[in-house]
Amino acid sequence: MVAAATAVADVLVALFVVLLAAKLGDELFKRLGQPALVGEILAGVVIGPSVLGLVEPDETLEVFAELGVVFLLFWVGLETRLSDMRDVGATAARVGALGVVVPFAAGYGAGVALGESGATCVFLGAALVATSVGITSAVLIELEALASTAARTILGAAVIDDILAMVLLAVAVGVADQGGVDVTSIGVVIALALGFVVFVAIGGTRLVARWPDVFHAPRFSESPLLPAVILCLGLAAFAAQIGLAAIIGAFLAGMVVAETKDRHDFEEEVAPLYAFFPPFFFVFIGLEVDLGAFADAGTLGLLLAITVLAFVTKFGAAWLAARSMGPRDAVVVALGMVPRGEVGIIVAGIGATAGVIEPDLFAVIVGMSIATTLLIPPLLRRALARESDP
Repeated sequence: MVAAATAVADVLVALFVVLLAAKLGDELFKRLGQPALVGEILAGVVIGPSVLGLVEPDETLEVFAELGVVFLLFWVGLETRLSDMRDVGATAARVGALGVVVPFAAGYGAGVALGESGATCVFLGAALVATSVGITSAVLIELEALASTAARTILGAAVIDDILAMVLLAVAVGVADQGGVDVTSIGVVIALALGFVVFVAIGGTRLVARWPDVFHAPRFSESPLLPAVILCLGLAAFAAQIGLAAIIGAFLAGMVVAETKDRHDFEEEVAPLYAFFPPFFFVFIGLEVDLGAFADAGTLGLLLAITVLAFVTKFGAAWLAARSMGPRDAVVVALGMVPRGEVGIIVAGIGATAGVIEPDLFAVIVGMSIATTLLIPPLLRRALARESDP
């Protein structure tokens, strides 16, 4: 009993420290005129093992971080209509597809140049493919730019990007575990993923549009928020079960809820969840940084090279695919696809668990994911500011 009470107290202290640090970082960076999420990520670095050592990135904080990005994308979904996504569908498909092929090829080639095994090369390519739409979405929300054509293109491309990245990750795991790939299994996973996205995006939104009071109908809730959150968590869980990122399910759930006539009431009710959970997501990214891993000059040099490769390939591919939108929108879309964030870290973690990513390369991939995450918000803010200039 005493041990359980102590464990609960430790969790509460950790949550307190993380949330306080996040908001102090938020406050400081807003006063400096910089994106708040950068302050929250750096706050995680400061309180994490690399600097003060006040908080360790444990499973409890990871759960809160996952809930943070889930509710972040649910909020983004609330601001997005299916008709808006259709308008940018062709461009988003090009951005998503080309933004996977080029970085993967570059990452695989880099692995070959480093003399790595085939499985390691595939994992390195998969890590460069990853896109953290949560990072970009937070900047777009902060700058009130979610309604722009560029933002909708980024969101649409991110869904396609995630499906293709899931396939590449399945290939990487198959090569690492068995030395080959089960084409049938991958085909089943792709069919499930596409079926899920299409069914929810089209079927779910049409159903709710015809029955706008569906979230008011249950008698167990005095507020429509609870049924909406159940839908969000349910679709997020299902997406994770079939191999997609949970945030794709949360985003689709938000799109479904957005079709109700009480859309703005939902935004007001979801606002406290959006304010509370996402900071845990950004701080957790900072907690995972190991600054000591870059004490070696060789590792630091490799980090710089991989980060430049990750930026150039993703930016260049996305810009090329989006250039028909005009130069300014193409730059915004290209920048929005660059952050690797938690997705790159997850890929590195899976590779390390499979025994094909060595500690030094793991540190490089994590460092690249953090670097692209910190670099993009100020650049995206500047690009969007230029876009709004007369």
